[in-house]
Amino acid sequence: MAGAFCARNLRGSVSVSAIPQQSGGAHIIVLGNEKGGSGKSTTAMHLVIGLMSDGYRVAALDLDVRQRSLTRYLENRVRFAADSGLALSEPVHRVLAHSAADTRRAAESEEQAAFEKALSYLRAGHDVVVIDCPGNDTHLARLAHAEADTLVTPLNDSFVDLDLLARVNRDTLAVESPSLYAELVWEAKKRKAAHGRGPIDWVVMRSRTASLNARNKARVERVLRALAKRIGFRFVPGLSERVIYRELFLKGLTLIDFGMSETPVPERAMTMSHVAARLELRRLIDALNLPPPRMLDAAE
Repeated sequence: MAGAFCARNLRGSVSVSAIPQQSGGAHIIVLGNEKGGSGKSTTAMHLVIGLMSDGYRVAALDLDVRQRSLTRYLENRVRFAADSGLALSEPVHRVLAHSAADTRRAAESEEQAAFEKALSYLRAGHDVVVIDCPGNDTHLARLAHAEADTLVTPLNDSFVDLDLLARVNRDTLAVESPSLYAELVWEAKKRKAAHGRGPIDWVVMRSRTASLNARNKARVERVLRALAKRIGFRFVPGLSERVIYRELFLKGLTLIDFGMSETPVPERAMTMSHVAARLELRRLIDALNLPPPRMLDAAE
């Protein structure tokens, strides 16, 4: 029914209809890809905490209605902080639900209204809003893509993942045509431009890269370089596959939380692997070329 959406803080919940209608100049970062298991939620969580540690005022919006991985990550963080007596940084956070309306038209209308209200609320008073999308094509995901200032698409070093961006000739590796997700992004770019709201900086992030310089890795990079020019994205190194990420999820921690004297994380010492992983995260954040917080303040 109408109004059934819930925008939830980690410590409670409120009706979206109760969210004040506000606007602001926050930079919108959308994590999007039509494939699960690419590392969207892990990347989203690390961007949220990483940017907060850099002085940004950050809010998070979870649109992965079914899995809610980012929401669960943040809930784990709240519980671990309370149980351990740690003062861990926690972003303002909201999560939306699908409409239960009987018709598709009514459902999409409800979802759009809920999304716009939630985003308006989160824009106000924040420098950055990080939106985590599901690994499939949904109406909420399309709405988010059309609002993106920066779109981050994690991509495994695999031609299976690459197939979402383009169809590739099996013999020559030539790009034959854009594929499903690339077409979705193109539509989002057109929609945003039609409303005069600036371009989308599309960043394809190579996620879960193997430590070895395998032949397949080089082949994927070759195709990505050709594809970047054709469909308008830039690609950057992402986060390597490391056991530490799976361990951190259960406590809601990130690599940023290690080595910080004001919020020491017990039972875990920094290793060279952690240092290397933090460097990867720092390079990713730098590669996004975000406006500094003071510029966003001025825009408001």
